[in-house]
Amino acid sequence: MSVLESRAAAAELTAQPSDKFSFGLWTVGWTANDPFGVATRPPLDAVEAVERLAELGAYGLTFHDDDLFPFGCTEDERRRAIDRLTDALQATGLVVPMVTTNLFTQPVFKDGAFTSNDRAVRRFALRKTLRNIDLAAELGAQTFVLWGGREGSEYDVAKDVRAALERYREAMDLLCQYVLDNDYNLRFAIEPKPNEPRGDILLPTVGHALAFIETLAHPHLVGVNPETGHEQMAGLNFMHGISQALYSGKLFHIDLNGQRGIKFDQDLVFGHGDLANAFALVDLLENGGPDGSPAYTGPRHFDYKPSRTEDIEGVWTSAAANMRMYLLLRERATAFRTDPEVAEALAVARVGELRRPTLNPGETYRELLTDRSAHEDFDAESYFGGKGFGFVRLQQLAIEHLMGAR
Repeated sequence: MSVLESRAAAAELTAQPSDKFSFGLWTVGWTANDPFGVATRPPLDAVEAVERLAELGAYGLTFHDDDLFPFGCTEDERRRAIDRLTDALQATGLVVPMVTTNLFTQPVFKDGAFTSNDRAVRRFALRKTLRNIDLAAELGAQTFVLWGGREGSEYDVAKDVRAALERYREAMDLLCQYVLDNDYNLRFAIEPKPNEPRGDILLPTVGHALAFIETLAHPHLVGVNPETGHEQMAGLNFMHGISQALYSGKLFHIDLNGQRGIKFDQDLVFGHGDLANAFALVDLLENGGPDGSPAYTGPRHFDYKPSRTEDIEGVWTSAAANMRMYLLLRERATAFRTDPEVAEALAVARVGELRRPTLNPGETYRELLTDRSAHEDFDAESYFGGKGFGFVRLQQLAIEHLMGAR
């Protein structure tokens, strides 16, 4: 594809429900208050959010319980808010693919929810979550995300981390059993984050979460919901984290946004941070399966915050920007994968050879020990000054495709 053809195709990119783009009500609904300043935008009505997102081509809306109805509201107030949302969803065709619960905003959760030192708080958190699981099932959600933003500490002597992990496991086992007993078509996704708002948060990365899941009574019901900025806050490669989640069969949901380096959680528009890593991620999600099939078929969920500098129209401009960035990167990834020169560079780099098992069929260490070509006759010295892999050329081709230069 020529540069002019690429530009023409990019100009026609429009989000469609089939792209499975979804947004949290807390994203477009953020009033832009932060620790250093008050809100710069008025609250957003949930119905307006549904209608505007549908107009932009989104397919889904997600929310915390407290996004939809106030914490501590009456049952009648809660039901009215749910019914209004349901009517708006039916009118627009939007769905609710994921629901979560807020266990971090209110003072009662200042030392966490499932791992609070206060046993009464832990019991309250479980009841609040069980109630919202019922709502998720009512709305047809298939994923229930759990972000333990307050599950952690600032002072090492103030938290028995081993006991906290045991209480975390106890909570997850109870929630899974509730889903099984009620025959809900629902899975849980743990969302890791290293810090903020707590000094240190439990299960800080994808790897920590995956290890914890294996200790649960029903690990098949629990996966991960990695977020771009959260992994990058820990100095990690988000594409690598997603690859490991896919390898483990645990990528139940994904949060996309932008982040620039190890700092506070920026929640920028997707791609407005590490663009090269975002390109590699989209390529993985769209083309990373066997024979180029999609590696992930779930929602492409945007967990970003419209900049505090934006007015209400800027909110919708930024929402559209998330979807357009993904579509642009998807188009660039397709061009990259269909470029014959890229195919040749991939072969030189032996990328495909990594899929070939190191051992021959039926081979064990016994046969390996008798294979002289694997050691005695192997020319290790030939790698000094030779046998390069051509990774730089391959990366250059990727960047040129990303820039629309090819």
